[in-house]
Amino acid sequence: MKRPSAPSTELSDVALVLNVDAVDGVVTGVSSDNREIEPGDLFIAIRGATVHAARFAADAVKAGAAAVLTDTEGAQIAGELGVPVLVVDDPARVAGLVASSCLGRPSESLTSFAVTGTNGKTSTAYMIDDILTKLGARTGLIGTVEVRIAGETVPAALTTPQPVDLQQMLALLVERGGSHLVMETSSHALAQGRTRPIHFDVAGFTNLTQDHLDYHKTFEEYYRAKATLFDEEYSSRGVIIVDDEWGRRLFEETKALRPDAVVSLSVAGNDADWQVMAADRENTAGGPGGHFTVEGPGGRLETFTALPGDFNIANAALAAVMVIESGTDVDTLSEVLKDSGISPQVPGRMQVVGQRPYTVVDFAHNTDALVKAMVAVRGKGSGKLIVLTGAAGDRDRGKRPMMAAAVAQYADMAVITDDDPHSEDPAKIRREMIAGIPQGFSYVEIGDRERAITDTVLGAAPDDIILIAGRGHETIQDVAGTAVAIDDRVVARRALARRMEEE
Repeated sequence: MKRPSAPSTELSDVALVLNVDAVDGVVTGVSSDNREIEPGDLFIAIRGATVHAARFAADAVKAGAAAVLTDTEGAQIAGELGVPVLVVDDPARVAGLVASSCLGRPSESLTSFAVTGTNGKTSTAYMIDDILTKLGARTGLIGTVEVRIAGETVPAALTTPQPVDLQQMLALLVERGGSHLVMETSSHALAQGRTRPIHFDVAGFTNLTQDHLDYHKTFEEYYRAKATLFDEEYSSRGVIIVDDEWGRRLFEETKALRPDAVVSLSVAGNDADWQVMAADRENTAGGPGGHFTVEGPGGRLETFTALPGDFNIANAALAAVMVIESGTDVDTLSEVLKDSGISPQVPGRMQVVGQRPYTVVDFAHNTDALVKAMVAVRGKGSGKLIVLTGAAGDRDRGKRPMMAAAVAQYADMAVITDDDPHSEDPAKIRREMIAGIPQGFSYVEIGDRERAITDTVLGAAPDDIILIAGRGHETIQDVAGTAVAIDDRVVARRALARRMEEE
């Protein structure tokens, strides 16, 4: 993605923002990657997981860096560079603030939305973007699947980009006439302060279930990271779904501190400011979603989504209420959604790739998401529900048997295969999943994911339902550091085509 143009920035102004001793000089850009340095840049040298980027400071200066920002350790590693060096305690925590300052504080020119939670972030973000686009906004969408900046799309490397990259994306969006930003905000990003200094106009919360405990260690720590988004420093208003205990807790805690800054939303009939009533399970386009009505202090909105599952009604309602809470009139919203509803194409999220057998690819990679996906597809055929799933390596091990146990409870057959093993032994991961399957339940173990998908599609009956879960939109599988190209959707479609040829 092209870098935005940047104004010349006095280093004394950067030093003032950081509250450190002033140095002389001017910078015309910023980067935290020495390989992407352009003449005039400020190079931010941060300690990584294995190496301190200050080791590459000399290379950055050779490439044209006009100054370096690092910590005391980094300054010692870099040595004499011949350019000004700014030293702070934690450059990672201030990288976004510095990049924003050097790029003209782009987030201040945007109406911004942030979505957090364990499941539903991607779909909700796409839905907000869909609504805003129909309202005539020029948007930026940043999330798990892709980064889309005023029409230009690139694959996403992280759910929430690193601070300098993020600020460059916002500056490019503003440069291209963008007016609105929609972001998924992961718990990792919030814990690491990657979104600073963006102050979101509206933040939304979907739900909280077990995930990422390899990073956060405890559920309480995981919750606190998510809750950060609703602090006064991070957002002006919040919309919180209160249909699980964590949503209710988050709403009560935020309401106590900021009573006029947060509203609650319920799809399950709980007491809330905004209530959702589902009218049916068929939308006007004849698809698998449903009509619903959401009613609250801003008025009453009747609309629909074509995306399957009650959880997508919840996602769509959250998206709509977040847009309303940003200041959009309900009558205006009703008019623009009258014919098309809230039905964006979300890659790898309950994506139907075949009809006989009914075959769906979804990103569900934890127990709660798997259950919701299984419930959503259960009635799409009269045959068996076959669920193909795996678990990622080097991640939360505790959820592995729980996921398999859920499949045994809601499906008729499981296919246990590999996800992204990373550095772990794939067979060990599969064994830990299979340990959760009760005796007597029907399952097969096929490590090779492509063969597992192909065999499942070819072996299913025409009226069966196949849910291929875990990887969704992803196209690269990490196997012991080797990048293996595989797209579940492509593999499934190929198998379905072969099946038709053989019938």
